[in-house]
Amino acid sequence: MGWCLPAQCQFTGSPGYTVERFTDMKFSDAIRMLTLAAIWGASFPLMRQSVGEFGTTPIAAIRVVGGCCFLCPVLMLIRAGDLRQICQSWRPIAGVGLFNSALPFLFYSYASSTISAGLASVFNATTPLWGAMIARLWLGDRLRRSQLAGLILGFAGVVYLAWDSASLKEGSHLYQIMWAISACLGATFCYGLAGNLTKVYLVGVAPLATATGSLFLASLLLVPPALVTWPAVQPSMASWQSVLMLAVGCTGIAYVIFYRLLASSGPTNAMAVAYLIPLFANLWGWLFLGESPKQAIVIGCSLILLGTSLTTGILKFGKPLNFARASTASHRPLDQSSSANNKFGND
Repeated sequence: MGWCLPAQCQFTGSPGYTVERFTDMKFSDAIRMLTLAAIWGASFPLMRQSVGEFGTTPIAAIRVVGGCCFLCPVLMLIRAGDLRQICQSWRPIAGVGLFNSALPFLFYSYASSTISAGLASVFNATTPLWGAMIARLWLGDRLRRSQLAGLILGFAGVVYLAWDSASLKEGSHLYQIMWAISACLGATFCYGLAGNLTKVYLVGVAPLATATGSLFLASLLLVPPALVTWPAVQPSMASWQSVLMLAVGCTGIAYVIFYRLLASSGPTNAMAVAYLIPLFANLWGWLFLGESPKQAIVIGCSLILLGTSLTTGILKFGKPLNFARASTASHRPLDQSSSANNKFGND
């Protein structure tokens, strides 16, 4: 999974940012949401299945290149006029490509060689927690008491899962587990940062243009190191099938479904897909990799999802906390020429 929400879909309590509410979801949108969760949930078993033969960097590179090759014709057929926006805002789009695609895909590929697909997917659910924390520290967004409680609960779930994973290993295996968990959290931190970069610098840029442009620029970053580290032994056909499904299905097709769901059902309903991804990832891991979800994963996942629901405002209580609000006057867009006219119109 690699995604960040457009500017109007960031779930914060600051004045000036729209916070959408849940509305009744049509049956077709519910099917899209379940399909999207199933596809993004499958990305974790697919990475784990193929990383042993391909290696970390080649998998990430194939994923962004394949996703870009799928989205480019879609963009040209549906919204060809938006290609200009990629050229005008290429610097912030490059930042989103780095933090929303290149680095997270590298981190998750690395983690997949050590920890189970189900466990990695649970850590992925911490993305909104990082997004809220970064928005608070960088943009001065105010937090409700429920959001602060959500951050505490969510990260308590992370600590619990890390502690449980570490308690079963010793020596070099322990360090591998800790590095893998750190990679997962690094990926979700990047997703949270990418969401806030989008909110600040890409207001007005079409979502599909952002997705396509960011994957293209991420491809430029990842292809050279992927060629250097390409496996000496040709990967099996099964591994090739896995990475191609990861690139086309979990990146290209998933983006198209997500933006269709976003347009039809609204950002808050679209955000709810994050709560279903661990369910499907653990299901696919059990069916195809023989991974049995442990009690610790269930408990940790429950804490993280509860914390995420509080942080995103799906569940809430209390009034905004009266922290000193950070000034955002110094946050100038990276692309000065386009940001003044951009009013953005989540991979």
